[in-house]
Amino acid sequence: MSKYGSYAELARCELKGSDYRITACARPQSPVLIVAPHGGLIEVGTSELAAAVACDEHNLFSFEGLKPYGANRDLHITSHQFDHPECLAMAARCALVVSVHGCLGDSEIHVGGLDTEFAARLAQCLTGAGFAVNAASQKYPGRHPLNICNRGLRQQGAQLEITYDLRTGGARGELARAIRAAIAGHAAGT
Repeated sequence: MSKYGSYAELARCELKGSDYRITACARPQSPVLIVAPHGGLIEVGTSELAAAVACDEHNLFSFEGLKPYGANRDLHITSHQFDHPECLAMAARCALVVSVHGCLGDSEIHVGGLDTEFAARLAQCLTGAGFAVNAASQKYPGRHPLNICNRGLRQQGAQLEITYDLRTGGARGELARAIRAAIAGHAAGT
């Protein structure tokens, strides 16, 4: 259970700049938004991975927990309730939204979201790069229509749930390259 059911509720109780921060990089030429809704110390490594995927090419939005270790779970807003106004505005301008999350386990990536075609492409690229992938994840389906990954122009996107070892270790660069390859292939229609 999340402590807060919306960003407005969280913002009334938590201090921006001290408890959390927002990183938003708009790149109007890109139809892609990469989101880390539980970044910073909420789900460690997700902000950094999202930034590596977005690079200087794609839109980026990260909500990052800054509290002392162990206190950031309070800042976790469930993905289908994540409604930061700037993030929603960015998503509404993008044809593809990819959200990056952290999950428990070892060396595994769960792929979900309503864009099943793109999710399959992600799974294929990640598997081709040597990662263990749970395609069309039942544990982390990302299929709620209000899930942040499904709030783009087409109202369908992709969600990645990635174990701690992959999002924080030496595999992060290869992981970002595989995700970027899936995005590039999707954009090219190949």
